[in-house]
Amino acid sequence: MSVETATAAMKLSRERALDLLRQMWEIRMFENKVYDLLGRNLIKGASHLYAGEEAVAVGAISVLKNDDLITSTHRGHGHCHARGAALTGSDEERQEHINKMLAELCGRATGYCRGRGGSMHIADVENGNLGATGIVGGNIPVATGAALAQRIKETGRVVLCFFGDGASNTGNFHESINLAAAWNLPVVFVVENNRYGMSVPIEKAAAKLDLSDRACAYGIPGVTTDGMDVVAVREAVGGAVERARRGEGPSIVECQTYRWYGHSRSDPRAYRTAEEEASWKARDPIPNFAEQLIDAGLVSQSDVDSVEDAVEAAIDRAAEFALGSPTPPIEELEAYVYAPGTWSDEDVRRERELRALCWNANSGSTQSPGSTQSPGTREITYRQAIQEALREEMERDPDVFVMGEDVGLYGGAYGATRGLFETFGEERVRDTPISEAAIGGAAVGAAMCGTRPVAEIMYVDFTPLAMDQIANQGAKNRYMFGGKTTVPMVIRTEGGAGRCIAAHHSQSLEALWTHFPGIYVVMPSTPYDAKGLLKASIRDDNPVMFIEHKMLYGVKGYVPDEDYVIPFGIADVKRKGSDVTVVTYSRMVHRALEAAETVADEGLSVEVIDLRTLKPLDMETLAASVRKTGRVVGVTEAYRTGSFISEVVARIQEEVFDWLDAPIVRIAAADVPVPMSEPLEDAAIPSVERIVAGIRQVAR
Repeated sequence: MSVETATAAMKLSRERALDLLRQMWEIRMFENKVYDLLGRNLIKGASHLYAGEEAVAVGAISVLKNDDLITSTHRGHGHCHARGAALTGSDEERQEHINKMLAELCGRATGYCRGRGGSMHIADVENGNLGATGIVGGNIPVATGAALAQRIKETGRVVLCFFGDGASNTGNFHESINLAAAWNLPVVFVVENNRYGMSVPIEKAAAKLDLSDRACAYGIPGVTTDGMDVVAVREAVGGAVERARRGEGPSIVECQTYRWYGHSRSDPRAYRTAEEEASWKARDPIPNFAEQLIDAGLVSQSDVDSVEDAVEAAIDRAAEFALGSPTPPIEELEAYVYAPGTWSDEDVRRERELRALCWNANSGSTQSPGSTQSPGTREITYRQAIQEALREEMERDPDVFVMGEDVGLYGGAYGATRGLFETFGEERVRDTPISEAAIGGAAVGAAMCGTRPVAEIMYVDFTPLAMDQIANQGAKNRYMFGGKTTVPMVIRTEGGAGRCIAAHHSQSLEALWTHFPGIYVVMPSTPYDAKGLLKASIRDDNPVMFIEHKMLYGVKGYVPDEDYVIPFGIADVKRKGSDVTVVTYSRMVHRALEAAETVADEGLSVEVIDLRTLKPLDMETLAASVRKTGRVVGVTEAYRTGSFISEVVARIQEEVFDWLDAPIVRIAAADVPVPMSEPLEDAAIPSVERIVAGIRQVAR
């Protein structure tokens, strides 16, 4: 300990000093117990131990207020413990906290995440720990979004974001710090530099060994401190936290530290020498801090011994509790994947009745969908429907905000956010850098902290750049954290071909997003559907991938003047028929209707079903149609292999196979990257003629 930090240590109260020492011992003995239980196969899976780094978590978190927030990493037991311990008021509460932590690692129902997160995903959301992540650097955009929510809501809270030196080499690190600096957000990025990402030493992984030097590239402060010294960490992080709380923006604090164990228990540490390990263990933060406190006269050796004895007993009790706790009931396997819907059974009933009334009033209509087949008398475009939905929801709920590339003054690449910037200003209509991972992750963090972000990613082709954040963080957090959080966010994007802009701007990638549990996928085809479903998406407490089609923005249709939402999971029969069912969504609805009209002259009565939401899927409407017609054609603009329409086909085969009178026909895009040349692009995606041919084939 340096002279400066020794002086600072002497300024600690006896109570505070002993609590810092106790917290570090609790982490150390907890990790030693975990190491033992892993070796006995009583803890399953991977567990990345924090022993040796205790001074970082304890020192950093000790400067937070009770309502501040943290995000953690896969080596997150120390952060979880320090955050929870700082909020406990009695020995009983501290014991309960340790019990829940160890029970979670053992996969028990009494754990913080009800056994669903385990070691790498431990969280205590109710106490400001927004969770750990098994994706290196995956928490950094989430912390940035959490800080954004604090700024928007003007809470005065600060977010601490912990990650290792390996994460500082990821795109998440650079995208997030750039965004946090540009928006002056109240977040402190704490780099736990333990010298190894997994086995590769920092000397081979980083251009500069002091990772805090990277701060200057973003115009923010960066400091490197001794991560083996709890008081030094406390001083460095404390300054950064107070700076953030004053509204002066983010900082980077690099804590140089060392992990006692390998990357995981199975790691033989062959890349480290015995001499290196011995030199770092001589700097052990726990006995060194205890010695400093004794020398300063704050505590006695008897005090230190008592702390160690009490902690050892507490960890033993936690192990007994954890191993004696039940595992989660198998019957609850699917619990907590989705937050409860915002619509009632009555809302669903009304929507189904409304669709039936529209058809009864317009039976035999040959007009395009979105006109007489939709409720309302006011005609608008699909683009205007999106604009109106966003405007109305932002007026209704001050927690709703929009962010994305060029969504502000420019009004969005396709004009879907035009006019919002002028009405709501740059705080609620936020232009972002070209940083898809940061956009997606910031939406996750902001949603977890009480706001309702609507984040635009310009093209669905770009959404894979944010897949980790949206799918691994946003979609999974509720389940991994035992149902103790909600992530009410919407990712707006657009897809599809038709503008000759080639393979990187013309794909239909909805199947990627339907694959992940925890996220809904919406693809409207008409202005009425676009407005009602977007409003429902914004009000929903789950992540929603809302995919528009670039060729539909100019399509006109009728909408009601009054407020309305369309509940998820209700397909729309856009045309009634009795011979063949065509099931489709998005732009292909329009082509399917044209094809149905074409074959009507041949005496074929075709029912066209618009799914509207792919997840949840309305099998009730599909099954009823199949039972009536016995013949099915599935149409999608996506690549044939692995398309969502193949999932629909499988569900029909599983659930209503006995009602089929012919094999199901799929009409899909060619398995080629979407070409630029107009004749090739037209040939690549389903045409009216191909849909007509499919109808004729199944009707033979």
